[in-house]
Amino acid sequence: MRQEIHALALLALTAIGSQAQGASAPIWQVHQAPDKDGVYYTGPEVTAPVMVKTVYVPYPNVPAKQTQGMTALAMVIDANGLPQNLQIVHTHGDAFDQASIAAVQQSTFRPGMLAGKPVPVWIDVRVVFHANHAQTTPQVLIAERDLPAPPESQFEDKHRNPLSYTPPIPIHTVDADFTDPFVKIPFVTVAIVTALVGADGVPRSVRVKRGLGFGTDKKAVAAVQHYRFIPATRKGIPVEDNCDVMVNFANL
Repeated sequence: MRQEIHALALLALTAIGSQAQGASAPIWQVHQAPDKDGVYYTGPEVTAPVMVKTVYVPYPNVPAKQTQGMTALAMVIDANGLPQNLQIVHTHGDAFDQASIAAVQQSTFRPGMLAGKPVPVWIDVRVVFHANHAQTTPQVLIAERDLPAPPESQFEDKHRNPLSYTPPIPIHTVDADFTDPFVKIPFVTVAIVTALVGADGVPRSVRVKRGLGFGTDKKAVAAVQHYRFIPATRKGIPVEDNCDVMVNFANL
């Protein structure tokens, strides 16, 4: 997935203290911020780009043993709706990958929007190739996203004092990998991972609690290592604590 090949955008996370019984009650203000290259993820303030025009992807002329499968690409849709910085994150072979890239490069998009203005946004695109060699088209996926912060009331009691404890809350998530589009009865596509979330909201000591096997467990751990959280609190003070995370595998 994309988290293995570029840096994450970190959410701007601010705790504003208000005095209450000698403790600081956190009022979390979460605003989406771009990554170091000025690119956003979809989320509560940033809309996802939408594909408005594309072309068919022909089945490449390859040996018969290469039949059904998929290519997945990560890319930036810039403020003009054009795909940039294409990266292969799931390969089905060079011929299929190049056919997919060519189709995406001929596609146009409605760009993502922030406060009514177009901004560059990361997306994933999947191209599924079928055994009957039929033409196919690119499909947009959102596999990495920012999440809205919970309301302030979730951190306060009825008297607006900070709760004695609140658990870590994810505000940026990453799907671990793409599921197989040809599985008729898919296996469970959620793993459970345990992480120690620091007072800075960064997960550490990530390990599998309930895995799926088949090589997916390492991908689930790698995904959670790129999550970001509102940290746990005790009487309004951020602290490190463990939490369980249900990790999804991207699909349409």
